[in-house]
Amino acid sequence: MNLFVLRHGIAVEQRRPGHDAERQLTAKGERKIREAIAALKGMRISFDLIFTSPYLRTEQTARLVAKRLGLAKKLVVSETLKPGANRHEFLRLLTKTDSENILIVGHEPFLSRLVSSLISGSERSLVLLKKGGLCKISMPSLRHGKRATLEWLLTPRQLKALGRA
Repeated sequence: MNLFVLRHGIAVEQRRPGHDAERQLTAKGERKIREAIAALKGMRISFDLIFTSPYLRTEQTARLVAKRLGLAKKLVVSETLKPGANRHEFLRLLTKTDSENILIVGHEPFLSRLVSSLISGSERSLVLLKKGGLCKISMPSLRHGKRATLEWLLTPRQLKALGRA
């Protein structure tokens, strides 16, 4: 299984306490996600399934990817990707799919902790995904004791350069 991990794009600042889920992407955030999508197209990467957090900014990010790659019917909103969610719940969800290439769209610090736990066995953050950043992890299995491999980690600036190539 190849797991592609995308952090949502830049979102508006939270104006009222308790309304984090309603924050939407800024114009700059949308632009950076479109640049990431251009890079995905250039690398000929597609997905069998796209999981996203239900928060507005992540859904907007995932929907942009799904729409531009023609994958709108492969988008799944999952509560297991909300900020503060338990990574084990998401991993249980992953074990129920036989998809080869999966994109997940979510938040920090959940994503970095997930990637770190998959590649090292510890949640201690070894990586940091910038907003609009993307990484690829290959996993032979989700069984305990099997470690994933971090294939690559790209910043928004690197994705922009790849999209132009």
